[in-house]
Formats: sequence, structure tokens, C-alpha cells
Amino acid sequence: MPTRETKSRKKAATPPQSPAAADRVSRRSSAAAAPRAAYRRAPLASLRVFVAVAEHKSFTRGADALGVTASAASMQVQALEDYLRVPLLRRNGRQVELTPQGALLRPKVEQALADLERAIDEARADRGSGPLRVTTIASFLAQWLLPRLPDFTSHHTGIDVQIHTSTELVDFVKTGMDAAIRFGAGTWSRLHVQKLFDEWLVPVCTPALLQRHGPIAEARDLKRYKLLHSTYEPWTAWLLEGGPDEVWPSSGAAFDDAIAIVRAAQAGQGLALSRWSLVADEVAMARLAVAGRPVRSGHAYHFVCPPAHLALEKVAAFREWLASACARFPSPPRSVGDEIGEANVVPRDATTERV
Repeated sequence: MPTRETKSRKKAATPPQSPAAADRVSRRSSAAAAPRAAYRRAPLASLRVFVAVAEHKSFTRGADALGVTASAASMQVQALEDYLRVPLLRRNGRQVELTPQGALLRPKVEQALADLERAIDEARADRGSGPLRVTTIASFLAQWLLPRLPDFTSHHTGIDVQIHTSTELVDFVKTGMDAAIRFGAGTWSRLHVQKLFDEWLVPVCTPALLQRHGPIAEARDLKRYKLLHSTYEPWTAWLLEGGPDEVWPSSGAAFDDAIAIVRAAQAGQGLALSRWSLVADEVAMARLAVAGRPVRSGHAYHFVCPPAHLALEKVAAFREWLASACARFPSPPRSVGDEIGEANVVPRDATTERV
């Protein structure tokens, strides 16, 4: 029967690992454990509280936004500062200010939390079910999309469409929106952006008013009309072939609502400068007439959604229908008396994914 001394000698006889082999084993163990340890250590709750407090510049308001108490928010931030061993927030009376370290950390944390929310949203099994939720601006909905929407719903009876309106850019993850029709330059990062059609600014009035005062071609022609002003489409944009985005006139009737100025023009109250998308149907039905040359706007309409939403059947169906409807939408007449122009043809490279 082998003695304890014999066993010890057998164990000692096992050749020791070389330093290089031991180092490789150590690295493999560390690599396998690192992700798990990082997930265990990442103070996600504290990071969310830090971002909320920094955004509201107040522990009380930041806590209210998250549905926690101010003392709990303070403890979370303190725990994060202890974890990082650097101060992140500085109290200045009732206001809270970021320290240099906090200012450096905040945008990175905001981006990381947004990426995490987006990844969770894309992984949800029920993302493709339920109604199609689309956000756009109210004027485009009322004057362009709403009259054409029955064509989509008649061909896709199984898709319920819910429309949200806002002039602000909507967070798709937080609001649950599936897609958007946005008016702008098309430079929205981390989103699929597909140009639908260019926008034009056109002077319009009733056919009777146009017959009475005649077409306009230059600034002095405007004196024959009572001008209706819009803060978003100022007459300087037509006179100068472009101009400031928002201007209040020094005199005359003015509106900060795009639909209101169209209704005023329909009522015969004067000559308005409007977006073509808002008056094209009115011109086609002879409720309004184009009184002068169109001027291309610096903005266009775009279909926008998170790239992952393109795989959703309801979004794909809406995008295909919308692109087809926009391709058939005519451009404005080049001058008074001309027929409405040809349908918009969007270049093949107009679809971009900005990340």
C-alpha cells in the first residue's frame, strides 16, 4: 500500500507549467470572466439617475422624472462617484452643475443608455404586432397624407394606422413610434433615411383674385396684392430665392400656422406663399391658383425609421406604399398658366442609412 510520502513524490513528479503556458491560461480565464464581471459591476441604475439629474440640473426634478425620491437619487449619484472615485456633480444652491469629469462622462453614458434601450426594443418579440404608429408634422398630415391614406388602408386592411403629430424630432424607442415622415435636410444620424420628394414654395390665391390682379414675377408686382405672411415661409424666401427660416413681418396679416394661411388664401383674403405639398390638391381642384414661379425649398420630405424597423412587415408595407404615392405626386407648374408638372422622380441614391 503506497505511503503518503509516495503519493507526494508522484505529485511532485508532475512537470510544472512553463511561464508562457501559465500566462495563456490566466489570460483565457480573465477573458471569460471579464464580461460577466463587467455586467455585474456596471452601476446601470446609478448611471440613469446621474443622467436625469444632469439633464434637469436638480436632484428633485431628476428624481421626479424617474419616479424616485430625491434622497434616493442623491444616494445613487454618491454611489456612482464612490465607484468611479471622481466627483461628477457640484451643488450650487438649488442648482446642480457638472464637474469637468461629469461633463466628459455624461454624453458617453447617454449614448450607451440609448444604445441599450434600442437593442432591447429591437429584440422585443411583439415589435411587429399591433398598430402602425407614424409620426409627422400636422400640416403635412392634414393637407397631403390624410386625403391619400384611405388608399393604403384599403389595400392593407389588417394594419391599423395611428398618426402622431409633432414639430419636434421624436425618439422612436421612448415613444414606440414605428416610422416617421420628416421635413428637413435629411441629416438624422443612426436612422434609415429615404428621400420622398423635394418641396417648393409657391405664391397662391383664389382664381378670382389672380384674374383681377394678374400674375407676379418680381417685387413690385406684390404691391397689387394684400400679402398674407407666414413665419415659416416668409416672402423674402420667394424674392431672394431663399432666405431665413422664420421671420415675423413688420406689418400685414401673419400666421405661424401653415394650414391657417392656406385657409386664409382660400377665403380670398390675399396672396400667400405656401409649401406646394399643402396646396397642390387645392390647385388641382381650382380652389386656389398659382400666381407666380415656384422656388425650391431648402428642405424635403423623408421617410425615417430605425434600421431594424425595416424588417417589420407593417413598416415595409407602408414605406412601399408611401414611396409609390410620392413618386406620383406632381411638381408645381413652372409659370402661371402652365399645367401642373410631372411626377416627382426620386434618384436611386436618395435612400441613405446614417449611423
